[in-house]
Amino acid sequence: MAKNVVIIGGGASGLMAAVQASRLGAAVTVLEKNEKPGKKLLATGNGRCNFTNRYQDASCYRTGNPKRVAHILSQFTEQDTEHFFEQLGIRIRSREGWLYPASEQAQSVLDLLLLEARFRKVKIKTRETVLAIETTENGYLVRTEGWQYPADSVIICCGSSASQIAGSDEDALSFARQLRLAFVPFSPALCPLRCKGKQFSAWAGVRVRAKVTLLMEENAVLSEQGEVQLTDYGVSGIPVFQLSRFAVRAVTEKKKAELLIDFFPELDRTELLAELALRQKNCPYKEPKELLIGLLPEKLIPVLIGKKKTPEEMASAIKVYRLQITGQTDFGKAQVCAGGITLDQLTDSLESVQHPGIFFAGEALDVDGVCGGYNLQWAWSSGSAAGRAAAGEHT
Repeated sequence: MAKNVVIIGGGASGLMAAVQASRLGAAVTVLEKNEKPGKKLLATGNGRCNFTNRYQDASCYRTGNPKRVAHILSQFTEQDTEHFFEQLGIRIRSREGWLYPASEQAQSVLDLLLLEARFRKVKIKTRETVLAIETTENGYLVRTEGWQYPADSVIICCGSSASQIAGSDEDALSFARQLRLAFVPFSPALCPLRCKGKQFSAWAGVRVRAKVTLLMEENAVLSEQGEVQLTDYGVSGIPVFQLSRFAVRAVTEKKKAELLIDFFPELDRTELLAELALRQKNCPYKEPKELLIGLLPEKLIPVLIGKKKTPEEMASAIKVYRLQITGQTDFGKAQVCAGGITLDQLTDSLESVQHPGIFFAGEALDVDGVCGGYNLQWAWSSGSAAGRAAAGEHT
């Protein structure tokens, strides 16, 4: 007998779960609180949808249960993701392993998921806010503000507080409380960092290639390199995003957290000194700050150099620039959140041990990836695992 599956949340993981469950013959209903499904998916990759990455490694995913995450990813791999979307109609474009649709539009990914769901007779109910999940003799009853939906299986895919998309909130944790499941509170990950200082209005808008190192209690924790965006509150950009999860946690735990920025990582200090000396030799008429024109962005030079005059002083300022982190900007500027329902209390198919028939996927879980398509890969893998198991497939 076909399973009746209700999915809470019509984002990436919810739509993948719906397609996979319906392909196994389940009758699937998706309940989405927004007026349209997939709104957060449309914002991924600046609207271009970096939907996975050919490089996969355990270090790309942060979680309290790496073994279970690895098992879920192995059930629906990056290669499976490529094949899945190619079959739906996506022509894939690779940028050093970061995969995008050739259309460069996230809308293409969403449209094809919705077309497949419609073909599989998935019912998508929008503007439906779920209030409670109740146990019945035959399974579960999912209550919304205006209706109630009986279900053999329920998949909770309602995301986190990340992004400025309406409907991005902490519903997943509300359900965890109702079901008495353990969770890690959400905190922003892949987000800009707010720092202490008065110089930021002077450098706001500058983009510069730099190496960023996170210091916690004076100990170097992690380094990233790439384009850093300097803002009127601190710093942003992919290298900062990669460090932000740990920086935010450190500040929350009242630990001293700083960023050490190398604004010219292409040269070490000795090489930079030689470069400055050569510039001085070639153009002896230049003032100290003028030696840096063509080396660094114009707006950045006075912020870094100030009244420093010697090549040694300037080299030190460029190579070792400290910023004290005061926290993240807000949840709205975070691409994803760290935290969520812990995996220890779930099976290898993401089913609750305590509540058989209730599954979880995507951002609802305590898993977050680094930049590069890893959070969407987790959405596809976890959605596939939960959808197939909810439909009755045994792994």
